[in-house]
Amino acid sequence: MRQHAEKEITSPTLLCDDKGNLNPKAIGFARKPIIESNLKGHYMRKKKWNYWCVFGDEILFSATISHLDYAAVCFVYFLNYETQRFVEKTVTIPLGNKVKMPDQVLESVHLHSEEMSIQLLYIQNETHMTVTVPNFDGEMLHADIHITHPPDDDSLNVVIPWNRTQFQFTAKHHLLPTKGFVKMGDSCYHLQEHDNFAVLDYGRGVWPRQATWNWGFASQRVGLKRIGLNLGGKWTDGTGMTENAVIVDGILTKIHEDLIFHYQTNDFMVPWTIKTKFSNDVDLTFTPFFHRVAKTDAKLVSSEVNQMMGYYNGKIQLEDGPTLQILQMLGCIEEHKAKW
Repeated sequence: MRQHAEKEITSPTLLCDDKGNLNPKAIGFARKPIIESNLKGHYMRKKKWNYWCVFGDEILFSATISHLDYAAVCFVYFLNYETQRFVEKTVTIPLGNKVKMPDQVLESVHLHSEEMSIQLLYIQNETHMTVTVPNFDGEMLHADIHITHPPDDDSLNVVIPWNRTQFQFTAKHHLLPTKGFVKMGDSCYHLQEHDNFAVLDYGRGVWPRQATWNWGFASQRVGLKRIGLNLGGKWTDGTGMTENAVIVDGILTKIHEDLIFHYQTNDFMVPWTIKTKFSNDVDLTFTPFFHRVAKTDAKLVSSEVNQMMGYYNGKIQLEDGPTLQILQMLGCIEEHKAKW
């Protein structure tokens, strides 16, 4: 038994119809960010975010601007792989009136508050990220990073339909060459675009009150190849769409099957397995070395993220192509439970 192939979208398409409901023509996946997220209506149910993760040689650095319709929530975190020093800071802006989330994947967005400043300036196939946090675990954090969007590379852009009034457009852009620096107190970490890559997770949608998802990702050089992995589970099950794909040297291969994530919820540090539901096309093990926990509980709204940093090993059978061997590939994997 196999799952059906998903529809590929090849021309610019609006996510929503005039009423703000899902446009049926938008259901599918595209190799370029050609779906416009023209969300409207659905009072308090719209969720929008731009999450960035940068894999450096010594550090992982992440910055996010999100808007949940009743508040803007922005966070920055930093992990030193060797020392395992981890710092995370979150700023919540009730109503978030000054935070404007763009309708296009590649568009500028910024947040400025006393506690944190995040600017993501997009111009001519480059995102210039500047992040300043005056008090980041007692130190000043300042990052100045240039992220290239290679115009010929594919990206993963998928619309997940739960129904006409609940749906999500997710754009996962991998293997974005990254250069610049992250300064923290007296330390400065440099990023070199040959070996260091950023991942963008752009989300726009109308969500149910409660949701659980798994997401695994990696963007690294493996031998002579540039490989990006995007693996998703739970939230897409039964919709006929997945967010599963592999990008090798800029060429995307869509994985049409659902993935099963197996892990221990009482000990997330036990190795995870990720396998395709019906075939043996994906057979990966993820071995964590660090566990990030991010919890918020504001009664009406709660979120619990268990995100692991670690290494992927295993194999992926590419459709009509070779078997891709994954060896000690640095990446992340997570379980996220939201009530929002």
